[in-house]
Amino acid sequence: MTVRRFHVEGTVQGVGFRPFVYRTAVGLGLDGWVANINGHVEGEVAGPPLDIAEFATRLRTAPPALARVRRVQLAAVPTRSAPCHGFQVRPSPPGATDPTQLEIPPDAAICEACLRELRDPRNRRHRYPFINCTDCGPRATIIEDLPYDRIRTAMRRFPLCAECAAEYADAADRRFHAEPVACPACGPRLAWGELRGEEALRAAVKTLAEGGIVALKGLGGYQLLCDAGESAAVARLRKRKHRPAKPLAVMVPDLATARRLARIGATEQEALTSPERPVVLLARRRWRGAPPLASEVHPGLSRVGLFLPTTGLHHLLLDEVARPLVVTSGNLSDEPIAIDDTEAHRTLARVADGFLTHDRPIRSRYDDSVVQFAGRARITIRRARGLAPAAVPLAVREPVAGVGAQSKHTFTLAADGRAHLGPHTGDLADMTTHEAFVASYEHLKRLTGIEPTVLAHDLHPGYLSTRWAEEQSLRRIPVQHHHAHVAACAAEHGVRGPFLGVAYDGLGLGDDGTLWGGEILVATLSGYHRAGRFATAPLPGGDAAVRHPSRTALGWLLGGETLGSPRPYPWLTRRFTERLDPTEAAAVRAMVARDVNCPRASSAGRLFDTVAALLGLCDRVGYEGEAAVLLEAAAGDLHAVPLDHRIVRARGLWVYDPAPTLVDLLQRQLGGEPARLLAAAFHLTLAIATADLVARAVADGAPRTVCLGGGCFVNRRLLTEVRRRLHAQGLRVLVGGQVPVGDGGISYGQAAVAAARLAGER
Repeated sequence: MTVRRFHVEGTVQGVGFRPFVYRTAVGLGLDGWVANINGHVEGEVAGPPLDIAEFATRLRTAPPALARVRRVQLAAVPTRSAPCHGFQVRPSPPGATDPTQLEIPPDAAICEACLRELRDPRNRRHRYPFINCTDCGPRATIIEDLPYDRIRTAMRRFPLCAECAAEYADAADRRFHAEPVACPACGPRLAWGELRGEEALRAAVKTLAEGGIVALKGLGGYQLLCDAGESAAVARLRKRKHRPAKPLAVMVPDLATARRLARIGATEQEALTSPERPVVLLARRRWRGAPPLASEVHPGLSRVGLFLPTTGLHHLLLDEVARPLVVTSGNLSDEPIAIDDTEAHRTLARVADGFLTHDRPIRSRYDDSVVQFAGRARITIRRARGLAPAAVPLAVREPVAGVGAQSKHTFTLAADGRAHLGPHTGDLADMTTHEAFVASYEHLKRLTGIEPTVLAHDLHPGYLSTRWAEEQSLRRIPVQHHHAHVAACAAEHGVRGPFLGVAYDGLGLGDDGTLWGGEILVATLSGYHRAGRFATAPLPGGDAAVRHPSRTALGWLLGGETLGSPRPYPWLTRRFTERLDPTEAAAVRAMVARDVNCPRASSAGRLFDTVAALLGLCDRVGYEGEAAVLLEAAAGDLHAVPLDHRIVRARGLWVYDPAPTLVDLLQRQLGGEPARLLAAAFHLTLAIATADLVARAVADGAPRTVCLGGGCFVNRRLLTEVRRRLHAQGLRVLVGGQVPVGDGGISYGQAAVAAARLAGER
């Protein structure tokens, strides 16, 4: 008889790992015990050596759906205090919880076993909206404190009935220590005004069927629902929510329905059906006859965001309505998602026609995650419910925090080799969102036990995140915006040495005090120097130019950086201004001529805006990045002839001069070339120019590992073409997968930079 001590690290608490260990050991005929100890799972097994080896293999390779196993170790046990007959699940010993060693499990979508029970009239949880087990249900959104036990979650107000208590205590049951476990007799109840249970559900279904808008209390916050096929309902939702054009996510009942709406590959299917259940951006199918989705759902776009139901409640609604539903954040535009019932009724009363709520509190805000795929590579756009706050590896020892940027805000807490990205907050533009950030930060800090000694923040002094960092009595490390972008990519992939970073986004403050956004950086995690950039152009009116791409375009035509090539011909500029408001065009001309309120920027994002405006696709944006999104949609998969481009050497840097590109674009437009072909030509040209900039930097001695970062690489066409051309040069090309490629990943990059600089001081 061999005895071995086993030790398992990773996300192994709150995910049904101890019952899994119990079943595995019993199935192999092993004796021993298992317990949660200090954030890990530990125990002993006794039996034949081959069976113990098989036991360890199964722990590594076949864990529960929600578990993430990092390491399984076996060690000899020289003596045993007492024989153990059979296999036991032991309670955690007193004082055996170190929060810095715990990994907080994210919420998980309803599993197949619970879904079968939900639909089984013979099951006591038939049609119970809050059904869950150790393989699914709320986790991060209900935790109040650690260790993760029912009495420290939002479920503490719901005492278990005898039947649920028996399941909870039975190590062979899949609801063993499932902290959110409940049933109709003892758990949360639906409410619609004075109605409860099934009557409340029927009232919500009736409202949706009649074209109304329902505010639904979901896992991580309120959601706004309406019939995705009803144009009038979607238009009303947009008007009331103050969201005129930004695409809306659509929830469908099953994969078959999703396939009828969009083209779905193997990687997309895996994401759609995963426990995380993110919104997945997919290529929309061409429909014959009446479209199943209203055009107002994703105006002007060829891609649609779909996701499958995450809870039993979502399934019940979709089963009854029998139509795809728009499911979007329960907030007004740019505000944080509502989680408190009183707050939700105050904020959403003028949006929703009714509230389908319940009496289980939400303890943390978690909006829906959003991902897409470029080939087999997953690009995370929003890391939230289902993904956050799961740990991401990071080379860090001393506890640090990255406090993020301004838009698509997140924060990161990091220590002891791992980083927890907090949930997506939104745009940190006002005190409401700022307060939501601070509340989430304090809550996650308490749960993880990470008490930062250093705060890493953006260089921009006007960001609310920077101002907040300055108010704290901790050491601060300022991190340049684009360095944080490429550092996030490098750190996620474990790059330790020098790399070449390509950072394309809207705007970020450079270390020279000017606005950057099209950058080639030779970098390490601790530092960088600029090797290349885009030419600069004025932004007439500053932030007003960001909201009005036509202003940005006119700024380029009138005041783009002179690098030896002529500016676009005056008559081409005149043709463009003829379709603009004369008063606004005159004001922009005057601002550029006098250099008044015209900050210059070397921005790839603003160049996308310029081209979209020149092609007549977008003069004013209703949401950040709209012009670039419409430009990508126009390009589609069309093949095109590239536009002219030029790379010059200026003040020691390689510079992409877009003036020849814009001249060629305007001349080909004048010659009758369609806007869609020109949009495709611009994407191709930008990829060629990027490959050219990188090739010149590498020829100058830059590293051959290239890290891509910044919001422009959410653009699948640009990303695919850039990667293809860089791979053709024999370069190693990396892009973020778990960490958002846009500003949602900035905080992780800041933490990585801070950790590297601290390591360099030791």
